[in-house]
Amino acid sequence: MTDINWEEPFCGEGANCFRIGTDPQGNAYIAVAGQEDRPLTDSREALRALIREIKAGKADHLL
Repeated sequence: MTDINWEEPFCGEGANCFRIGTDPQGNAYIAVAGQEDRPLTDSREALRALIREIKAGKADHLL
């Protein structure tokens, strides 16, 4: 498997923890903490776009 540089877990209420990571090839990863062997992966630009859209409120309906 690729060498992924994982950030510290981000935990919301109820200890729902996620981790974001990147690799030297420019890929980005999101995984449930403790399940890093099964990440969702895409490009770093796709991760940036996802974060921008969430910050812009496009996922507020999920709250």
